[in-house]
Amino acid sequence: MSEPASESVSTVPSGSVAAFAPDWLYLREPADAAARATGLVDTLREHLPEGELVIRDLGCGTGSLGRWLAARLPGTQRWILHDEDAELLTHARTALPATALDGSPVDVVTEQRDVTALRAADLAGTSLVTASALLDLLTEAEVTALARAIVEAGCAALLMLTVTGRVELSPADPLDAALSAAFNAHQRRLTGGRRLLGPTAVDVAATAFGRLGATVVRAESAWRLGPDQADLQRQWLAGWVGAAVEQLWELRPAADVYLQRRLEMAEAGELNAVIHHGDLLVLPPSLEVAA
Repeated sequence: MSEPASESVSTVPSGSVAAFAPDWLYLREPADAAARATGLVDTLREHLPEGELVIRDLGCGTGSLGRWLAARLPGTQRWILHDEDAELLTHARTALPATALDGSPVDVVTEQRDVTALRAADLAGTSLVTASALLDLLTEAEVTALARAIVEAGCAALLMLTVTGRVELSPADPLDAALSAAFNAHQRRLTGGRRLLGPTAVDVAATAFGRLGATVVRAESAWRLGPDQADLQRQWLAGWVGAAVEQLWELRPAADVYLQRRLEMAEAGELNAVIHHGDLLVLPPSLEVAA
């Protein structure tokens, strides 16, 4: 991949490595945790194999998904954290809880590699593949290949916080729709010869897994940012507007005024934002969702 595969800034893409800085990932972590679809984890627990769980977290970033999930799953766990960014792996390596839901030990190792190159043989022995805010950074071919690798390896997958392109800001502003459209176009941009999926990623992934016979369960996972999250609101706004302007330069004069106005509202505790994402639970063909 030509871009980092780590806790993607699907909600704040700038096209730069700086957007994946640990400070940003830590800032968004509470909103991520609050948004994740816990019902999918309840379903997942019913289908986990007995014995040690081997969990591969793709594009792990600082390890926030592991911190959230490890303590929600029972049994001995071996987490293999994948990312291309060595600095992020350093943060993630010691960040997961030491024990599982039932007190069993949790072990962690890291692998610095391109997750788009993973194939079924690489996933042999894996119980669960996880990822957070990753799919929208991939191409259709990459998502299709990843789906095939997961299904052929016979492991489950929990793919969370993929951007879906819908944003609700309150109070509304006349420029919201134009910025949202430009942002979504930026998410689907051609970069390094790769056409990113952006907000179509959830649908593309669900279709790819379904064609391979897997059971796919979808759930909504929206960031809901109130006045008490002004710091995250400001960071998100700057990235959201910046990406929109990068995509459509003629928006810049109006967008500069818009951004200043919105930042002042966030500072004053007058802004609410809902940024929609989607979560997917994938069970291989050998498993069935309990009735």
